[in-house]
Amino acid sequence: MNARLDTVPPMSEADLLALGARAFQGLGLRAGDARQVARILMLADLFGLATHGLSRIESYGERLTVGGIAARPDITVEKVAPALVKVDGANGVGPLVGMHALQAAMEAARQCGIGLALARGSNHFGPISPYSLIAAEEGFASIIGSNATTTIAPWGGSDARLGNSPIGFGVPHPGGDPFLLDMAMSVVARAKIRNAFKRGESIPDTWATDRAGRPTTDAGAALDGFLLPIGGHKGYGLALMVDLFAGLLSDAAYLTHVKSWSDAPEQPQNLGHFFILIDTRRLGSSDWLEARMRDFAAILHDSPAADAARPVIVPGEIELAKMRRQRSEGITLDATTYRLLQQYAGRA
Repeated sequence: MNARLDTVPPMSEADLLALGARAFQGLGLRAGDARQVARILMLADLFGLATHGLSRIESYGERLTVGGIAARPDITVEKVAPALVKVDGANGVGPLVGMHALQAAMEAARQCGIGLALARGSNHFGPISPYSLIAAEEGFASIIGSNATTTIAPWGGSDARLGNSPIGFGVPHPGGDPFLLDMAMSVVARAKIRNAFKRGESIPDTWATDRAGRPTTDAGAALDGFLLPIGGHKGYGLALMVDLFAGLLSDAAYLTHVKSWSDAPEQPQNLGHFFILIDTRRLGSSDWLEARMRDFAAILHDSPAADAARPVIVPGEIELAKMRRQRSEGITLDATTYRLLQQYAGRA
């Protein structure tokens, strides 16, 4: 399929998965590993999370090319207790390490009712919601997190000491959409501040600080400063908790020990992840869970909307609706990502 420079025809899920897998094979990954990586990133695109989808082949590809990420890692899984496993990602591509950890946690949860996988030696592993969806489709409730490159100052501090670490939650719904909550620790993404700067607009002083750690409405000063965590000091504490689980307990890097993928693309990041899974089938039948999840959502949906144009929703509904639409109508990538996928796929 050829595309003009400014547009890309919609692609089917199968075609996009195949293209993504070939592209990562072209970067040196084994066929099966490449398909797992492409699956996670393609799910992100289906959810409408394009910044964390197959566009990530740009940064992943750069680091694979310069040796900052191992194309063919020897990932190991060690069971240290019946429900507890440790995963050494051997500096593999993040979604590949993430899938190994997810599968290990699911296996432990099948055996014990609950499972925890702690992963080290990893890299950026995409958004959390694809992993939560895969787990939910298998009947597992989940709490998943990862640490990240430092972009947030400690509460009251004036330099970056912790990352904008994501955490996500998922609960299966046998008869409908699962609950999927995927969030990072900052009030807004850095991209929103960058867009405001390009438009010459000010920003709320709750978004970021300047380089001295003072709240600012100046988007340019914010780009030179630090992101603010959600919920003030409470968000700061939550961000630390994610790093303690994902980084410190997993024996990965944590806080300022995490390498910046953009400043040092040739160096391993040693990111860490955690996957906590609960086998909901141990708690009751699928009919039991479906009835309770349906009632749970109905209680929220029945709340009269303050703005009629914005009805109450349950986390995950917007993303899952986008996924259904794109599976029906096709997935459209931006032209830059599409050309880069083709370029790497041509090497396979």
